[in-house]
Amino acid sequence: MTQHMKDLAEEIVRLQGDLDREIEARRKALGWRLKAQIGQFEHGITLEHRRLRLGLAKFLGGTSLAVVLTAPVIYSLIIPLVIVDAWVSAYQAICFRAYGIPRVKRRDYIAMDRGRLSYLNIIEALNCSFCAYANGLVAYVREVSSRTEQYWCPIKHALKVSDPHRRYYEFLEYGDAEGYRARLDEFRTRLRAEPVGAEPRVSEAG
Repeated sequence: MTQHMKDLAEEIVRLQGDLDREIEARRKALGWRLKAQIGQFEHGITLEHRRLRLGLAKFLGGTSLAVVLTAPVIYSLIIPLVIVDAWVSAYQAICFRAYGIPRVKRRDYIAMDRGRLSYLNIIEALNCSFCAYANGLVAYVREVSSRTEQYWCPIKHALKVSDPHRRYYEFLEYGDAEGYRARLDEFRTRLRAEPVGAEPRVSEAG
């Protein structure tokens, strides 16, 4: 990784920190805080949320026929999602332990909290829970696969990759044969040394 690439990666990390602080400020403005991993609103705001909840009759009355007909297709995805969830969890439990790689904490990626919002009716809460599980699972699987890639093949592609995972930026350049032979063990050692739940860090090596 060149110095300029390293500087850009560090700038991305800094901007993420700025964004997190802005999100926290917005939380305070909306009157809620996180306590014991649960979002809690001020009492008056919770009452206002309940007032804004749409009743089932009115909600279903405004639902299009296309939504009704496609809903079973959407929710049928729960079957392959659960299978992937179980399979990937078993994979890392077996293989990561064998390789000495810290396992990914599933609970850090799948957040089932939006169903508690008072302004959502039961169908909206179910929809939100489904989306939270599906997207959280994809993020969880992506982190498991990114650690696998760093262990076995930390090489960038020749073709442009849309939205690569964060570990990708510090991978070896495509065609760097000497670097691959010389540094593969370094990538594996650095991966094994990561604290459980830690985000990938920008490498000092270039």
